[in-house]
Amino acid sequence: MERPELDLRQLHAFVVLAEELHFGRAAERLGVAQPPFSQQIRRLEERVGHPLFDRAARELTAVGAQLLPAARRALEEVADGLEAARRAGRGEAGRLRVGFAASLALTVVPDLIAAFGRARPAVRVEMHEMTTTRQLAALRDEVIDVGLVREVEQEPGLELRPLRAEEVVAVLPSGHRLAARRRIEVADLAAEPFVFFPREHGPGFHDRLLGLARAAGFEPRMAQRAVEWQTVAGLVAAGLGVSLAPAAAGMVRPAGVVYRRLAGAPTTSVALAWRADTRDPLVDAFATLAATLAATLAPPAPRGRP
Repeated sequence: MERPELDLRQLHAFVVLAEELHFGRAAERLGVAQPPFSQQIRRLEERVGHPLFDRAARELTAVGAQLLPAARRALEEVADGLEAARRAGRGEAGRLRVGFAASLALTVVPDLIAAFGRARPAVRVEMHEMTTTRQLAALRDEVIDVGLVREVEQEPGLELRPLRAEEVVAVLPSGHRLAARRRIEVADLAAEPFVFFPREHGPGFHDRLLGLARAAGFEPRMAQRAVEWQTVAGLVAAGLGVSLAPAAAGMVRPAGVVYRRLAGAPTTSVALAWRADTRDPLVDAFATLAATLAATLAPPAPRGRP
């Protein structure tokens, strides 16, 4: 079906004429001379193929009455669309797709998303739980707009904004010989089997944790591997090994697991990442809010006492 090509100025003139029922008053209301106004109506009638206004009776014809509701809807939709576009351009509306590492779900993410929702209530935020590696791929493929990641190095095409440093802690079975201590040395874990996450899911963070062990003079013996921190903790609780984790992992503690601070309080970095070529004002607004909010949040620390 062929779509009619209608001039919005003609539709506007027609709606005003329908409300005034007088060419002179309608032209005056629009701030134009009557002859150009009459020409707009005449062109619209030529496009429709029938008269829209009975000039003698000063009323709409049946055809005009039929067109009027559609003309009003069209003008309203265009006005609404323009305003929506302007709001999107100001970063006040639209859609923002946010990736996040699972370990941040109970720390940075809730406060940040809640604050952004209050600041930008018309924005639809879509959350995507992903490992850091998957987030970087999703950013490159434009599947997400921003990502909350761990231990990511600057790379071409990527913008990074550091948000916070988070403490690295030891994850131990509750009956472990070291569980009674408040703070332990990384070297104390040298003889232990380790439960670790695969490097491909977060190379930077994996290497950071491995580097702590190597700096303490040993190469960790990998006994088990798991992607999710809940699974890591479950395997530790089962006595299959120990682990190193971000302190945020201790926000959810299964029975049989304790988290202990490490001597020297080593940390891991949390950052916001987005594509360098993005021009989306929502990304700018989110990044600014994330940096401001992160400065006010207390870093997570392991809970509980021996």
